[in-house]
Amino acid sequence: MNRNEKKALISFLSIYMGSAILLVGVILYTYYNNEVRMLQESCDMELSNASMQVKTDIMNSYMKNEKFVPSKLKSDHIKYALYDKNKKLIYSYLDGKKYVDLSQSIYAKDRFNFYIAVINEKMIPIKYIVLETCQGSIDKNKLKIYILIALVMCAIFIGFIAYLLAKILLKPVREKVEHMDKFIKDSAHELNTPITVLMTSVSMLKKGKNPEKMMKYITSSTKQISQIYNDIHFSAFNEMNEDVHQEFDLKDLVSESVDYFNDISITKNIVIEADLESCVVLMDRTKTQKIVNNLISNSVKYSNSNSTVNVKIKGNFLCVEDHGIGISEQEQKEIFKRYKRGNNIEGGFGIGLDIVKRICAEYDLVMSLESQIEKGSSFFIDFSSIVVGANCKLETKK
Repeated sequence: MNRNEKKALISFLSIYMGSAILLVGVILYTYYNNEVRMLQESCDMELSNASMQVKTDIMNSYMKNEKFVPSKLKSDHIKYALYDKNKKLIYSYLDGKKYVDLSQSIYAKDRFNFYIAVINEKMIPIKYIVLETCQGSIDKNKLKIYILIALVMCAIFIGFIAYLLAKILLKPVREKVEHMDKFIKDSAHELNTPITVLMTSVSMLKKGKNPEKMMKYITSSTKQISQIYNDIHFSAFNEMNEDVHQEFDLKDLVSESVDYFNDISITKNIVIEADLESCVVLMDRTKTQKIVNNLISNSVKYSNSNSTVNVKIKGNFLCVEDHGIGISEQEQKEIFKRYKRGNNIEGGFGIGLDIVKRICAEYDLVMSLESQIEKGSSFFIDFSSIVVGANCKLETKK
């Protein structure tokens, strides 16, 4: 993974995790507030019930003309104190007696919750019943721990999901970047050979050595560079150009390409032989030229030196046959994909056959391949769908 991919991955993870954790945080905060409110209500209810119990015991004792004897409640977490009408302490086992405020009825102070009940009976000396509990604070602390654990677990889960999503979503981008890196390297390698030959030939020409041969090499190199540029330009910008359909003889176009590539193949001492019959088609001439040029160029690249490339037009079929390294059955399934090239140092950068495939698909041309390892390959294009006068689809549209 390169630096740009890492930046994109980190950016995606940051945005996704930040948004998701913020959402989870809002949900947990809302849940926490609701739970705290319910805990407070439950605590107040429990203190109120405890105060009623103490008040009832006091009232019953004085109704029986007995002195009330305070005792601890059964609930360990609830404690109470008794005060007279002068706010003088009568009885207490509170832990937070310093926080007692008899002017209030329900309140919280520090970690204590207080509930104060009042007895308005002249015959009873006890005026205030103060109840205290720490259970609410304990429950809140437990709730905070649970919320924190839930937030951490959610963050880990979200991070894991974000990482998986980032890997899945960035996979096409990563593959595209890898293809482009490979394409750039292969393009530089592909241009290196003709440029080196061109510079060497010019240097030799300046010295007056073999001018005729050097001119052939210069012509070959410039045509190779032109072919590479045309392929790159067509692959990158073809979508911007409109097709111009016209009738022309495929024989003439192929003959021009054969002459063109015979100048290029001179560096490998390859001869391109043509056996052509007339075949008038209705198609964009530039795209037809691309099909023919890329098939011949591909055959020259993958042919052995001192061999022959045969170009034929029989009926409605174009056949380009070489005597080179051949293509395995496995590679035949991949060879027409963009940036895929054969296993050969002479190979290009994998867009030639992709261009051929795209144009054939556009015009419903049937393409086939026959190949054997170390014997060579034959590419066939059936132009029947655009042959003039033979149920040509484009002619019908025209």
